[in-house]
Amino acid sequence: MPFEGRAGAPVLSGPALRLDYRKLVDGSVAVTVFCGAIALVEPSPYDFASIVAIALWALGGFRVGGTALLFIGLIGVYNFGGFVSLIPHLDEPLPTLFMLQSLYLAITAVFFVLYFSEDTVQRTDQCLQAFTLGTLLAAVCGILGYFNVAGTGSLFSLYGRASGTFKDPNVLGSYLILGALTLMQRLLLGRTRRPIVTTLGYLVVVAGVFLSFSRGSWLAFAIATALTTALTYATAPTLRARRHILTYVGLAAALAVLVIVGLLADSHIRSFFLERAAVTQDYDVGETGRFGNQLRSLDMLLDRVNGFGPLRFRLTFGLDPHNSYINAFASYGWLGATAFFLLVGLTVFIGFRVAIVPSPYRRVAQVFWPALLVFLLQGFQIDIDHWRHVYLMLAVVWALEGARLRGAAASRPPQAARVASASFPTAERPVAVR
Repeated sequence: MPFEGRAGAPVLSGPALRLDYRKLVDGSVAVTVFCGAIALVEPSPYDFASIVAIALWALGGFRVGGTALLFIGLIGVYNFGGFVSLIPHLDEPLPTLFMLQSLYLAITAVFFVLYFSEDTVQRTDQCLQAFTLGTLLAAVCGILGYFNVAGTGSLFSLYGRASGTFKDPNVLGSYLILGALTLMQRLLLGRTRRPIVTTLGYLVVVAGVFLSFSRGSWLAFAIATALTTALTYATAPTLRARRHILTYVGLAAALAVLVIVGLLADSHIRSFFLERAAVTQDYDVGETGRFGNQLRSLDMLLDRVNGFGPLRFRLTFGLDPHNSYINAFASYGWLGATAFFLLVGLTVFIGFRVAIVPSPYRRVAQVFWPALLVFLLQGFQIDIDHWRHVYLMLAVVWALEGARLRGAAASRPPQAARVASASFPTAERPVAVR
């Protein structure tokens, strides 16, 4: 059976079979991204789908560029630090499982950064489509669960808050942000053939975010929406396009407010909203509250090069750190934390650059980067280091920057390209793996 995994139209073929290999790989990745919306069971469908997608993709060979290598190196050192910190606790099942999960998520991130580095525009658009479908599923389930439609409250809600297809309302609210930004940008740029359907989908997602009653998600949604709108407006090519953007921004904002006001008309929702809208909750304050634990841990972590060990912060303070940056030191030691901080810092730099500098990837970056940025900000008040979709977004942003650098290098005059190559030895030089 002939097999070809790269340029042209690679196919698996036989007497009674003709299958487009690249479509098979792309389809398996789309299924994986969509399954990221389902996290009620462990392992989730995402985990099974990702194994299939990675295996199919690896069969066709791949290329590794300089940007991807840097990303792989940082996320590799981050996890290596965690395994070093695990050594004294290898006999404990939970810390070991924690690090195996971290390793698995790092592998998916490596896969995504290499996968999206090829055919970047088409693949990231497909990713957004699959992610948005998953977002709609999660939001609808969250709304049904919150109002206990057909007895779904016990399945799709938690603590009187919509949790949808996730175990935690906070994760649901934050997960929905990328889908909301995608639908909003389609309206702003006129990239939808069914604006009414797109608008309705957007409002469903907004309702899902609101009913999660997650303070972090509310703030993250507002920041990400403002940033995507500002980037889209600032880089619009014509005055007419900017007027179109302003029109739809006003319309989307007005409709979102109407949805929220309509929900607040319910006295129970209104009272719970006022309770959740407080800047702090009882479990946040005090010496043994969330913030008190974080402050008390700092001096202790300065004396522990390997931190407390994976998942052992809770043994000292009775709670998880609820801060991914403190957890980087607590679970991954100084080595892992250094790599994590470098990864976040470089991601912020390249995220803004790929979202601002003109390139074929800027439009997609103006959705992915704001969604990822607010996750990185949420990392100061919640543990995001095991959220599957964070690793997806990290990888996509780095893949977009790698594709942008390759495109910029290819567009330079030959002499300039040679000088740049000599001056910057870490420039994108893909290495093929077959």
